[in-house]
Amino acid sequence: MSAYQFFEQVNRNFDKASTYTDHDEGLLKQIKICNSVYKISFPVRKDDGSIDVIRAWRAEHSHHKRPTKGGLRYSRHVCEDEITALAALMTYKCAVVDVPFGGAKGGICIDRAAYSDAEVERITRRYTYELIKKQFIGSGIDVPAPDYGTGEQEMSWILDTCRAMIDSIDSEACVTGKPVTQGGIYGRKEATGRGVFFGTREACDNAEDMKHIGLTPGIEGKRVIVQGLGNVGYHAAYFFMKGGAVITGIIEREGGVFAKDGLDVEALTKHRQETGSVLDFDGAENITPGSRLLEYECDILIPAALENQINEKNVNNIRAKMIVEAANGPTTTDAHEALTERGVLVIPDTFINAGGVTVSYFEWLKNISHVRFGRMARRHEEQAYLKLAKAIEEMAGKAFTAEKIKELSLGADELDLVNSGLEETMIKSYREINEIRRQFKTDLRTAAYILAINEVAISYQQLGIFP
Repeated sequence: MSAYQFFEQVNRNFDKASTYTDHDEGLLKQIKICNSVYKISFPVRKDDGSIDVIRAWRAEHSHHKRPTKGGLRYSRHVCEDEITALAALMTYKCAVVDVPFGGAKGGICIDRAAYSDAEVERITRRYTYELIKKQFIGSGIDVPAPDYGTGEQEMSWILDTCRAMIDSIDSEACVTGKPVTQGGIYGRKEATGRGVFFGTREACDNAEDMKHIGLTPGIEGKRVIVQGLGNVGYHAAYFFMKGGAVITGIIEREGGVFAKDGLDVEALTKHRQETGSVLDFDGAENITPGSRLLEYECDILIPAALENQINEKNVNNIRAKMIVEAANGPTTTDAHEALTERGVLVIPDTFINAGGVTVSYFEWLKNISHVRFGRMARRHEEQAYLKLAKAIEEMAGKAFTAEKIKELSLGADELDLVNSGLEETMIKSYREINEIRRQFKTDLRTAAYILAINEVAISYQQLGIFP
C-alpha cells in the first residue's frame, strides 16, 4: 500500500479551495464526505479447479446528481482508500466539465495478468451480480466505465450480466466504454487522451501564461515526456505528436526510452506489442529505471499512469515547465505546492483527464435516447451545404470539382460530433478555471476545486437540503 493516503490528499486540496468560498460548513462537509462504499468479497473458481477469494469495492461519493459515474479498475494495488479518493475526484471532475453525474469508482484487487480471460470474465460477472443485488449499478443509479486494467471487453460482460438481470429498455446505459456494436460510441476509446491534448493546447495558446514559464505559445515544437503507454498515455502522446510536439521520452513499467529528436509513438507501440517492452527501440536510448525520465528536462511532462508519481522524494528534481496530469492524482499535495512555488504550470487531473467521462456522458445520452448522434441531421446538413456550394458556384461563375463538392457538402457523423463536443467542453472548462485562478490569484488545481465546490453546492441548495 502507498505511503500516501490518497483520499487525504484529495481532501487537503478540497479544504484549501473551500477557504475561497462562503458556503456553510455543514454543506462543505457533505460535499467532501463519501456517501456510500460497498465492500465485496466473493469466491471464484480458477481454470485449474482451485478457489480464489476476490476483494472488490464500489464507492459512490456524491448523490447530488444521479446517476453516479466512474471507472472500474483491476489492479493488485486497489484498496478502499484509493477507490474512495477516485470517486471524490470524479465528483469534482464532472462538476468542472459540467457533466451531470455524481462521482463513483470501482475496483477489483487482482493482478489482471495472473488470470486467464475466462477467469476474468467470471470475476467481472460475479462483481456485476453483487452490485445488482445492492442496487449499486443501473442506467439511473451508478454507471461504470473502463479504467486501469479494464476495457471494452469487461464492459461488454457487465452489460450482458445487467441485461440478464435487469428488465429495462435502458439497460445499455448501465455501463459506458462498450464496443460500438454493443451501444458504445465512436471516439470513446481515445477520448481521455484527446481531451488531454485539447486542454493542453488551450493552455499553451495563452501567450501570457507561456511567457511566465519561459515558453512560446502553441503546441508545436514542445518537448514532451509521457509516463505510461496505456490507452490514455498512448493517445495523448499520439495527438501531441500529430499536433507538432516532439515526444522525447516514454516511460513504462519495464523502463523508459529517450530520443532527443523525438520518438515515433505508433512505431514504438508496435515495437512493444512485438517484443513486450519499449526498451531497445531503434534510435532511442534505454533508461532504467524508467522513472528517472520524470526528472529529464522537457517542456511538458505528462504522468499518465498511477497516483503519487511526483512526490516529495523527486519533486526537486523535476525539470518540466508544465505538468499535465493525464492520470488521477499523480502529484502529491506537498509536491504540487513545491512545483507551483517554483513557477511550474500544473494542469490538474480534475480538469485535464475529464475527456473520458465527457464522452461517456455522450454515450450514456445516446443509450438513453436510443438515437445515434448525427442520424437525424446529417443528410439535412449535406443537402444544405450542397445548396450553398451551388450558390457559390453561380456567384463565382466557376464550378467546383466533384471531389471539392463532396468535401464541402459532407455532414457531421457521430465521431465528428463527439470530437466537436469534447473540444468545446475542454476549451470552455479551461477558460472557466483559468478565470477563477486569476480572480483569486491561486493555481489551476485550487481554481478547479473552487469551481467544483460551487457547482455541487448549487445542486444541493436546489434540492432544498441546505439553505
